Amino acid sequence: MKTYSASPASVERKWYVVDAEGQTLGRLASCVAQVLKGKNKPVYTPHLDLGDYVVIVNASKIKVTGKKLDQKVYFSHSKYAGGTTELTLREMLAKDPCEVVRLAVKGMLPKGPLGRGMIDKLHVYAGPEHNQQAQKPEVLEIKF
Repeated sequence: MKTYSASPASVERKWYVVDAEGQTLGRLASCVAQVLKGKNKPVYTPHLDLGDYVVIVNASKIKVTGKKLDQKVYFSHSKYAGGTTELTLREMLAKDPCEVVRLAVKGMLPKGPLGRGMIDKLHVYAGPEHNQQAQKPEVLEIKF
């Protein structure tokens, strides 16, 4: 008996849509990261990208617990001396709520080329409308 190993050619990718309204940011991100990795499939292989496509809508209506709105800080640097920029979660949600969700999911994926390929299959929208109707995405229920 030989061990089955999946190959990128044998994978069948599906499209899922997730409604983020009222969902907690971290719990939503961990469930979406598992689908992007392909851990919900029986042929999961850690060194291959076998995951599905995920569309997240209503990213602006996400919620967080505790004092994270004021205490969680996002850092960026312009690569110039003194070019550090700090934004709190409240400011990031006002500026670009899609980026908040994308960064939360990205932090839960593998680092390197494998993770960069996985994050490309994530599409985040601030409102209820999305551009992936032609792919006929299935609704993915996230339960906590």
